[in-house]
Amino acid sequence: MAVAKDSRKTGLRILLGAVVLVLGGSMLLYLVPQTPGTGEASSTDTIAKVGDETVSTAEVRQQLAEVEQRNQVPKQLESLYARQILNQLIFQKEMQYEAKRLGIRVSDQEQADRIRQFLPTAYNGDTFVGRDRYASEVQARFQLTVPVFEELIRQGLLQDKFRKLVTDGVSVGPSELQDEFKYKNEKVKLDYAFIKPEDLEAKITPDEGEIKAAYEKNRSRYQVPEKRVARYGLIDLNQLRQTAQVSDDELKAQYQQNIQQYQVPNRVHVEHILLMTVGKTDAEVEEIRQKAEDVLKQAKKGAKFEDLAKKYSEDPGTKDKGGDLGWLTQGQTVPEFEKTAFGLDKGKMSDLVKTQYGFHIIKVLDKETAHTKPFDEVKDSIKTPLLLAKTDKLASDESDQLSATIRRSNKVSLDDLAKQFHLTLGETRPVTAVDPILELANSKEAKEAIFRLRQDELSLPIRTDRGYLVLSVKQIQPTHPGSLEEVRDKIIAELKQQKSTELARAKAEDLAKRVKAGEKFEAAAKSLGLEAKSSDLFARNGSISGAVSGKQVSAAFQLKPGDVGAPLNLGANWFVYRVAEKQEPNPADFEKQKKELTDQVLQTKRNLAFEAFRTSLETRLKQEGKLQIMSDKLKGFGDLS
Repeated sequence: MAVAKDSRKTGLRILLGAVVLVLGGSMLLYLVPQTPGTGEASSTDTIAKVGDETVSTAEVRQQLAEVEQRNQVPKQLESLYARQILNQLIFQKEMQYEAKRLGIRVSDQEQADRIRQFLPTAYNGDTFVGRDRYASEVQARFQLTVPVFEELIRQGLLQDKFRKLVTDGVSVGPSELQDEFKYKNEKVKLDYAFIKPEDLEAKITPDEGEIKAAYEKNRSRYQVPEKRVARYGLIDLNQLRQTAQVSDDELKAQYQQNIQQYQVPNRVHVEHILLMTVGKTDAEVEEIRQKAEDVLKQAKKGAKFEDLAKKYSEDPGTKDKGGDLGWLTQGQTVPEFEKTAFGLDKGKMSDLVKTQYGFHIIKVLDKETAHTKPFDEVKDSIKTPLLLAKTDKLASDESDQLSATIRRSNKVSLDDLAKQFHLTLGETRPVTAVDPILELANSKEAKEAIFRLRQDELSLPIRTDRGYLVLSVKQIQPTHPGSLEEVRDKIIAELKQQKSTELARAKAEDLAKRVKAGEKFEAAAKSLGLEAKSSDLFARNGSISGAVSGKQVSAAFQLKPGDVGAPLNLGANWFVYRVAEKQEPNPADFEKQKKELTDQVLQTKRNLAFEAFRTSLETRLKQEGKLQIMSDKLKGFGDLS
C-alpha cells in the first residue's frame, strides 16, 4: 500500500526500481545485498573477479534467497535466476572499476540529496532527524540496514552517472519518429482461422491396422511401469466433524478469551488514486500536480472513481482493484493521508492530498466508530474453527493410539485395526509412482509410502486432507513390456496427436490456397470444418486475443487489403489470415503524439546504448585480464552447462 507507514514492499520496489537494472527474460529481480559488499571472499568461494574485487557464490546464494522470499522461483529456473544475479553483481563491480579508472565518484552531497528524495522523513525541514530515527525509518520503509540502503543509493547514483555519460549524445531523428509513428498507428483488420490440433483430435479415429503397426514399430518403447494396489484405513475427518458438537458455553469461553480480536477500532474504508512524485524534480512534480488536478476534475464531474484509478493511479498494489485500499485504522497511514481520510464523511471525495509518495485523491466508501462486536454477531465465525480444532484433536489423539498399536506389533492386520478404531476401509486402483491418487487426497507422503512398503506391511498413520491413513500394499505388479492391450490407449493418443498435427498443417495450407484462388474466406474455412473470425483493427504493438500478437503477424502490415498471408506456424497451432482492411496513420495525429513518441524512441535508444556500453565494458575487461568468471561454480544452482 503506497500510503501505509509499513508499506515495505512498495517502498522497496520504488527504491530498487531506481537503482537496479531490469534483467532479461521478463524477470524483475530485486537484488538486495545484506552487506554493503567489501569484495572479499575466500578463493574457493570466488565465482568472479573484477580487478581486485571479487563476487562469491555466497553473495549469489544470498541474493537468490532474497528473491525467493518475494517470489516463488521454480526449481528448474533457479540456475537462470542465479546467472542473472551473477551478471548484475559483476556489472556493479565493473562500473566501480571503470569509475575509479575515469575518476567518476559519488559525492556525499549527491548521496544525501538522493536519500532525501527516497526518504523525506529523514529530515525535518532542513534538519536531519538523527541517526537512530533515520535507521528506524530505513528499516521500516525498506527492511534494510543503513549501510545497505546507502550502498544501494550509491550504486544507483553511479549507474546514473554512467547512463548520462553514455546516453547524453543520443538523439532522435525525424525519420525515426515517422517510423515509430507508423509502427504505433498503422493498423490492419484480418479475417482469420486459428487451427489447433487438439480441436481436431476428436474427429480422428486410428484403425486397428495403424494401431498394430505403431505398436510393432515402437514395441521397445512401450514399457508398463511398476504398479501397486494399496489398501487403506482412514480416520475420516468429515465423519468426525458431522458427529462433533460445540456448546454455547465453549463458544462464549472462546469469545471472552479472545475478546480483543473482536474490538474494532476507528476505521475507514477508502479508495485512492496516486500519482507518484518520488525521485522527481520540482518541474516534474508540477507537471504531475497538473495531471492530478485534471483527474480530480474528471472525478468531480461524475467519472467513475474506480475506472479513473485503473487508468491513472500509480499505486501498483491497488491500481487493478480500482484504487481500493480496504479498511484503514488510525496510525496505519502517513499523517496527511490519515487526517484527510478520517476527516471525510462516508461517500465523500477529497481534493488533492500531497504526501511523501505523491498526490492522492481519496474517496471514503465506509466508516466505523470503535466498538466491540457482540457475541451473537461473531458466534458463527467462532464455531467453525473451534469445531475444526476439536475434530482435529480427536483425530490426532486417535492417530497416536493407532501408532502405538502398530508399533507394539507388526503382525496386526489392517482389518483388525479398522474394527478396533472404526476406520473407513478402501482400496486404490493399480497406480504408478507418477499417477495421482485422488482417493488418498493426492498425498505425496501416502504415495511415497505405497512405493516404499513391503507387501502386507503396515505404515504408521499419515496425515492427509481427508484424515489419517494407515496403508498396506496388497499387490505389486512389476515393470514389464506392455502388451498391445495394455498400451492401446497410449498408442491411440499418440496417433491422434500425430495425425491432428499433420491435419492442422494440411488444413492451413489448403485454406490459404483456396482463398488465394478467389474463394471467400468464410466459405473456404467452413468447407474445411474451420471457424472463420474477423479481428478488430490492431497495430503492430497490439494483438488478436487468444490467437497472435501484432509482432507475430508483422508481415500482414506489408500486404494490401485482400492479400493472403503465408500460413503462420505457432508451435503446434496454425494461423491463416487475409487482410480485410488496412488503416494508414492519420498525419494530423503526429503532432499530438510527437512528444510521447520522442520520449519512447529516445528511451529505447538510450537503453540500447547503455546495454552496448555494458557489453563492450565486459569484453574489454576480459581482454585486459581484469575480468574472470568461474561459471562452473554455479552448478550448485542447477544445470548451467
